[in-house]
Amino acid sequence: MAEQAPMKFVFYIAAPMEKVWEGFVGEEANRAIFSTDFEIDLKPGGSIAWVGKGQDGKRVAYVHGEVIKADPPKFLQYTFAIGPTGKFSRVTVELTQESEATKVVVTHDRWAEDDTVYAPTTDGWPRILSRLKTLIETGKTFKPH
Repeated sequence: MAEQAPMKFVFYIAAPMEKVWEGFVGEEANRAIFSTDFEIDLKPGGSIAWVGKGQDGKRVAYVHGEVIKADPPKFLQYTFAIGPTGKFSRVTVELTQESEATKVVVTHDRWAEDDTVYAPTTDGWPRILSRLKTLIETGKTFKPH
């Protein structure tokens, strides 16, 4: 089965690399952006999940996966699945300090050809990354659409 094309986003955040890293892995930043609880075990094989309440009131992982590699504050790689689907893709976050800004490269690849969350994720990443950049640079963010 063929894979769908990788997504790659490159942008710059006017903040030190450690602060940008905290934006990606910190509970407070993730709650501000996604309005969910964020759980991560930053070691290979550790779980990563954005968790909230389902329609039945029980806890549900909206997005979940497993940490492949973590090298704070420069590199994070994890598997990614939305909802109960068994289709996992891979997210890689690379941070590099450049003068007073941090270069951020997010690559989302290894998509199954029939993964139906590909299209909404293509739309979602620019919105999420814009909200993260705004949050890190200003201390507040804007509501999702």
